[in-house]
Amino acid sequence: MKKAWHEARQNLAGGVDSPVRAFKAVGGTPVFMRQGRGPYLYDVNSGRFIDFCLSWGALLFGHADGQTVKAIQHQASLGTSFGTATEHETALAQEIKKAFPGMERIRFTSSGTEAVMSAIRLARGVTNKNRVVKFEGGYHGHADSLLVKAGSGLATFGSPSSRGIPPSLAELTTVLEYNNTEEARRFLRRRGDIACVILEPIAGNMGVIPAHQDFLQALRKETARQGSLLIFDEVISGFRVGYGGAQHLYGIEPDLTILGKIIGGGLPVGAFGGKRRWMDALSPNGKVYQAGTLSGNPLAMAAGLSVLKRLSKDFYKRLNQKSVAFFQEARFVLKKQGEEAVINAAGSMFTIFFSKKAPTHFNEIPVSHHKKFKTFFHKMLECHVYLPPSGFEACFLSTAHGEKELKTTLKALGARSPLKR
Repeated sequence: MKKAWHEARQNLAGGVDSPVRAFKAVGGTPVFMRQGRGPYLYDVNSGRFIDFCLSWGALLFGHADGQTVKAIQHQASLGTSFGTATEHETALAQEIKKAFPGMERIRFTSSGTEAVMSAIRLARGVTNKNRVVKFEGGYHGHADSLLVKAGSGLATFGSPSSRGIPPSLAELTTVLEYNNTEEARRFLRRRGDIACVILEPIAGNMGVIPAHQDFLQALRKETARQGSLLIFDEVISGFRVGYGGAQHLYGIEPDLTILGKIIGGGLPVGAFGGKRRWMDALSPNGKVYQAGTLSGNPLAMAAGLSVLKRLSKDFYKRLNQKSVAFFQEARFVLKKQGEEAVINAAGSMFTIFFSKKAPTHFNEIPVSHHKKFKTFFHKMLECHVYLPPSGFEACFLSTAHGEKELKTTLKALGARSPLKR
C-alpha cells in the first residue's frame, strides 16, 4: 500500500484525484482498491472490506451488479461516445420523470458539480438577479460560486474557502445556518437580489442531517414570494432515500432539482431539471448557455437506465426496512459499549456522530467527534469494514449487504468502539 501511495504522489497532484481520498481527515495511508463485488471492496493486497461508502452512495445494488455491467458491456460494444443525440438520453429522462414529476425538462451533464454550476447560471439568467444563498456545511461541488464559507457572523456575505476564487464573486454568495428557519425567513424577506436558494433537503456532506419540515416550507414560501428559485441538490438523496427523493418525502417541490450518482449506475453523470418555463431558457431554445461533449454519454445513460428501471416504492420499502433494523441494532451496540454516540439516518444513508445529541446543523457537530471518528475509522478498517474517510460524510447500505455482512459489521462495532483501548 505504501508503494502505491508513493507512486501516486509522484504522478498525481496530492496523490489523488479527489482530496478526501488522501485520508487527511483520518490520517494514515490511503487504501488502494482494485475490485468491487457485491457489498465488498478488494484492495491491491487482496484484502477484503465490507463497503459502506458504495462510491459515495451511487451503488444501490452493490459493486459490479450483473444487470448494470451487462448494460454497460452491451453499449460499449456499440460505441462508448458519439457526441450526438441518442435515444438513451430520452429513455433515462423518462424514467427520472416518473419519480420526479416536477422535472418536466431535464439536461444531463457529466458530474454533479457541472449540474449545480449550470443550474445556478440558469437561475441567474431567468431571474435577472445575482445572489446565491446556501447553507453552512452544505457542499454542492467545487464551482466558484458555491465554494464559499460563512463570513464573520451568521447571515453575512461569504468569503472564499479556496484560493483562486475572486472575493467579488464570493461576495455574491450568502451562507446561512441550516435548519434555522427564522434566520432564513428574515434574510430572504429583506433582500431583493436573490437569484436562488440551494440546499440539500437531506444533508449528506456534513454527515446525514435531515432538514426540518418547517425550514423547507419557509424556504419554499419565501423564494416564491421574492421571485427567486428554490434548488434542491439531491445528488445524494435523489433515488437514495426513496422513489422521488427527499422532495417526495417532504411533499415540497423545488423549482430546480439536481441529481447524480445513482442515475448513472456508478458512471460519471449529473442532471438538473425543472418546469418548462425555466428549462426552456437554456440554449438552444433560450439565451442561457450550457453544453458538454460527454453530457448524456451512452455508457452512463445505459447504466443508469438499467438501475432506474428496477426501482419502485416496494424496492425502497425493502431496502429501508433492512436499514432501519441495522441502525437499531447499531444503536443498541453503541449504547451497550457506553458510547456517547447517535446515528442520524434517512432511508439507507446514515452517519454515526460521536455526540450527546443528534446535530441539526453544522455548528452542532462537536470538535471531539472528529478525533473519535479518526480512531473509529481505523479500528473498523482493521476489522475489514470500509467507511468514508471523513467524519463529515454519509455511509450507505445496498441490496447486496446481507445478514452476514451486517452481523459482521455489528460485531466490529462492538469490539472496536473508540472508547475501547
